[in-house]
This record gives sequence, structure tokens and C-alpha cells, in this order.
Amino acid sequence: MPVPYIPETAPFTTDQRAWLNGFIAGMFSEGAMPAFGEQSATEPKPALTIAWGSQTGNAESLAKKFAKTAKSQGFEATVADLEGFDISAVAEGGNLLLVTSTYGEGDPPDNAQSFYDTIHAPDAPKLEKLNFSVLGLGDTNYPDFCQTAKDFDLRLEALGAKRIAARIDCDVDYDDPADAWWGSVLGELGSAATAPEVSEEIGYSKKNPFPSLVLKNENLNGEGSAKATHHVEFSLEGSGLEYEAGDALAVVPENDGALVEEVISLLGFNGDEKVPLPSGEEASLAEALKTSYDITKLMKGTALRIAELAGSDELKTLAEDKAAFAEYSWGREIVDLIVEFKPSWPSAADFVADLKKLAPRLYSISSSPKAHPGEVHLTVGHVAYESHGRKRAGVCSDWLAKSMAGEQKTPVYVQVSKHFRPPENPDAPMVMVGPGTGIAPFRAFLEEREATGAKGPNWLFFGDQKAECDFLYAEQIDAWQKSGHLTRLDTAFSRDQKEKIYVQHRMEENAAELVAWMDKGGSFYVCGDASRMAKDVDAALHKAFETVKGWSAEDAEAHVASLKKEKRYLRDVY
Repeated sequence: MPVPYIPETAPFTTDQRAWLNGFIAGMFSEGAMPAFGEQSATEPKPALTIAWGSQTGNAESLAKKFAKTAKSQGFEATVADLEGFDISAVAEGGNLLLVTSTYGEGDPPDNAQSFYDTIHAPDAPKLEKLNFSVLGLGDTNYPDFCQTAKDFDLRLEALGAKRIAARIDCDVDYDDPADAWWGSVLGELGSAATAPEVSEEIGYSKKNPFPSLVLKNENLNGEGSAKATHHVEFSLEGSGLEYEAGDALAVVPENDGALVEEVISLLGFNGDEKVPLPSGEEASLAEALKTSYDITKLMKGTALRIAELAGSDELKTLAEDKAAFAEYSWGREIVDLIVEFKPSWPSAADFVADLKKLAPRLYSISSSPKAHPGEVHLTVGHVAYESHGRKRAGVCSDWLAKSMAGEQKTPVYVQVSKHFRPPENPDAPMVMVGPGTGIAPFRAFLEEREATGAKGPNWLFFGDQKAECDFLYAEQIDAWQKSGHLTRLDTAFSRDQKEKIYVQHRMEENAAELVAWMDKGGSFYVCGDASRMAKDVDAALHKAFETVKGWSAEDAEAHVASLKKEKRYLRDVY
């Protein structure tokens, strides 16, 4: 008896249809045979390898939850870090489930780079006996949404592997679509489509953020600076939340009140209309737009919806052209299209149905809990600019910049980044490259090593625009230098001389000593912009080994790859 499936014409979303198909397949697993293995309910279930590629830890956590559920249902499930993962281990008939994020400009997570290179190489092995499925984690605010998952999915298929279940690409709120993917995979493998086992969360967490009181908010930049970088301190007293140096803090922001009022007025609503929230509860339109929905980021789907409501073929054509829309949308927000095209939604509920949930923002923590018990600190660059005749501001950075110490409570939770930590060996050298707000985790690392009495030498590369007004945490850094805790400091202030100097240039100038530190067991860390700075720093590190060691580019590449594998080259980039 064939397993029935929900057709694409049914009134369900892609995720809902995937879940239902998995569930139905699971129900029929004791009768009709599943697509893979032709097994009965009494036969052993196939072995699963659940491999993860992760920059922040979300993919790893999901992989482990999936494995726990699989084992409870009789599968032999193995969790694998894609760093150093050997595809030949599953090539001869295995079931590979890939859970991966994407970072930067569509790049693989650091731990997935070697696997990515291996399967994309011209001599990549044929995988006709491999069964696979891919789950992508991403953020639709970025143009290369889930690109790594898409690349893995297409490449494995091109190498001959057979897809167990269709890839699902998850947005920031990944729980439900991830469960749908997991249900679909289990259904195809002949097991009941149950959701992953998750320990019941008690206390404050991602689903229940802690309302943290802002204790301090100061601008670190001096007079004459073109920037505003805020040092914000939060209280964790009574939260039960714990963190380590290297972790991130998720902040759940609110939209600017004036913008909320303007959008409501332009649409002809009064703000009191009752609308559903993403949580399933109900609130007034004004409250919903302030706390729960993204009303700034202009996405293709929103533009197409406005084009439909306004009857604009011009906007529709523009939105469907990726390059043209990317250029058009830069510096524009939803309100710009409302003003220009004057769309009319049937109701307030219809309007919010076309919006994304307001996502939390992740910031690298800039404090050590050992140095500041009961507190957590952030270093936040205030995003503010003018474009197309309107003043703009980053939703979260603007909200934090305006937060009043002792008054505002901010919903927060900790995002663990257990693969970004100071060296385990307290005597090992530590090299840190963190220009601008990239200094955040390294302030935490230095505080941590100071608090624990670690004797290893510490070297910081810091850069910004002007030394006089943009030297973040200058007093604390100066004190560390005087005490000997900060062994070496190299700065690059780009606008203090005619030619622009950046941190990678300081690395090149000190290549011999940098290589010497690494040869003594040093760990190399980078934090900051992924698209330019991190790539330039990576190139400078490769070049240092080439020039100092006399190595070829291939030898330097192999050595840097070994540093990554040994967890001695770690990046927190965005």
C-alpha cells in the first residue's frame, strides 16, 4: 500500500506540508514500506550520522537534540563536528543529516569550511550510495540566506547522493521548521514523526528572556568622533543566567515609537485594532508594532506584497530582479514604500500577517563574570545615518543607545558560544585582533585571564579611526599595559595619517614575532566584520607564515587549516 502524501496544491505552507508528510509516513511505517531500506517495524533501524556546521552553537545544539530523539526510537545515531569530518565514513551506504548555518557573505561556518572544500573539489568522491538531507539555519535579513545549506544540498545531489527529505531553510525562529524537517526525515526513514526531545526549560531563556535593568550606559567615543560606541551594563541579579567569556548576549529590542506612530497613521489605522502576535496571543496594533514585528527591514516578499496591493507592475518587476532590488532597497525601509506606493491593507491583522517577527540581536559579551559578578556588559556601535531624505537608525543599537540607566529593563538571554573561549592552557600565548567593537570579547578575555591569574602573554591588535577620540577602553588597556598583563599592544588608527592603516598592516609589520608566538603554542582570535576585515586579517596571517617560514601558499594554507582544527584559530565574525 503506497504512503499517501499531502499535495503541493493543499492549503498548507511548505513547512507544514513537510511535517504532515513526515507524520503520515511515520503512521504507515508498520504497513507500507518506507522509501529507504524496505524495513519492517521489527527490523533494525538504519544508522544516522548527524553532522553540524555552526558559528554560534545553534546547529550543534539541534544536532544533539535530534540524535537524542533518534536514539530513543531505536536508531544508531552519531553526532559529528564537520571540522575534520571524513565523508568516506558514510559514502558506502550511510545516512547523513547535515545541520548548518551560514555566516558572512554566504560562507560556511569555520568548522564546516574543510568539508565544504572537500566536496566541492574537482576530485570529490562519487556518493551514489549515500542518503542525505540538509537543514539550514539563517536569517532572511541577509541576502545569502542559508546559502551554505543550499550549496551542500545541491553538491551532494550532484555527487550522486540520494535525498531522504527536502531541505528546509529556517529563519531566526527555527524551532518549528526544524521540527518539520526532522519529522519529514524520520517519516521517510520509517519511524514516527516525533519532535526532538527537549528538556523543559525552567527560568529565563530564549523563550522567556530576562527583563534586565540597565545599570550604566556611556559613550566610549570622545569629542570629535564620527562614531558613538556605547558601553552598556546590565544586571543579571535574580535571573539565574550564567555566561562565560566568549559568549554572546541576545537583546530583544523595541521599534522606535515615532516610526510606529507614523506607519499606523500612513496606513489609516488608529493603533487600537486587535492583532495576533507571533506568540499566538493578541495585542493592540500599536503594541504589536512596537514590540513584536519588524517594521524596518525591506524584504523582497514585503515589496511584492506592496506591489500587489498598490497595483504596481514597476515595483513587482524591480523586486523580482535580485541585483536591482538589492541596490534599490539599500537605505530604504518599509515606510518608504508605504509613502511612495500608498498600499492599502484590508485590516490591521492583514498588515501584520505580512511582517516578520522582530528578531533578537546578538552582541559579543565584553565582560568576564569573574570580574563583574551579577552583571553583563556590551560594546554597541550606534548605527545612525540619513538616506533618501530620512534619518535612519539601527533598531537595537538605537534603542540601547537611548536606554536610561536605572530605568529601562531590557529582555535578554545568553547565547552560548562554547567554541570561542580563551586558551584552556593559562600559560599559552593569546593573540587577539579586534578593531572597533570587535574589541568586545577580548576585553572579556583579558578580564578573565586577569581574574584567574593566567600567566600566558597577551597581544592585542586594535584599530579604529582616530586615536584621540576612538580608542575604546583606553584607560583599562593602559592599566593592563602598565601592570604587564597586556604584554603587547599594536594599534592602527586609519585616519591619523595620510595613508590608511588597518590591523592587517600591523600584523604584516610584525610578522616574525606573530609567527613566533604561534610557534610557542599561541591561539589566534579575530572578532568583527566578516566581509572585509576578517578576510584581510586571514590573508595577513597566511602571508606571515609564507614570508617568515619561506613556505608556499599551499603550505601556509595547510598550516592555518591545522590551527583551525586544533581550535587555535577562532573567529567571532558577523
